[in-house]
Amino acid sequence: MSQAHGIRIKKKFGQHFLRDERVVQQMCERVSLAPQSSVFEIGCGDGVLTREILRHPLARLWVFEIDPEWASFVSKQISDKRLKMFQENILDVDFERFKENAPWILLANLPYQITFPLLHRFQQHAHLLQEGVIMVQEEVAQKIVQEGGRGYGYISLFFQYHFEWELLAKVPPTAFQPPPKIYSRLMYFKPKKNLKPIPHEAEFWRFIKACFSQPRRTLRNNLLTYHYPLDKIPEKTLLLRSQQMDMEQFLSIWEIVRK
Repeated sequence: MSQAHGIRIKKKFGQHFLRDERVVQQMCERVSLAPQSSVFEIGCGDGVLTREILRHPLARLWVFEIDPEWASFVSKQISDKRLKMFQENILDVDFERFKENAPWILLANLPYQITFPLLHRFQQHAHLLQEGVIMVQEEVAQKIVQEGGRGYGYISLFFQYHFEWELLAKVPPTAFQPPPKIYSRLMYFKPKKNLKPIPHEAEFWRFIKACFSQPRRTLRNNLLTYHYPLDKIPEKTLLLRSQQMDMEQFLSIWEIVRK
């Protein structure tokens, strides 16, 4: 059973505590921290990243920790009036509370099992975010930034449409306690401003999921079981695999089939 500071490290919360000081330094150095900055962290563990964040100029640091033992430990260990601890599940938090002190910078070693639910929440509240650096699984990071071929799909298109992304350091399992079985990756992100509107956007993303339902199949074969008017799409396009197409091509097809 893994422990730190006499407290059990709990697998159910996806707890892998960062131990590499160079990694936490890179996270803080990549964003623009200033005396007026509002920062939040998700899953502080025993506070390695929390302490590093507080070494920088900022107005406030909100920490969301689901585990009451670690929330209590860090609150007792770190005495800093800028720190506010919330013993809450970030997925249950009403983001309205972030409005008053927006925009926010996120710095977090994300629990891997809730990465995508969290990313979708960030997308829904992107207007409250300035930028951030997150730690995710290497495989997830590659899917997000992929621009074609294997691993490219709905996830890539959706999150690239809403955010700018930059791959930072690849982080080995040995940087954590206990070590995970996979490599991790630091990613910088920033919400895109003035997004070009997509007509019937919710339906468009359902269309994208349909296009990638079987990534190795042609566009025609993926869309056959849906109601889209395939006769309006050029034959040469229908013979392509979705992994060969970019966002502009999908938007062009959407203009044809949504009418």
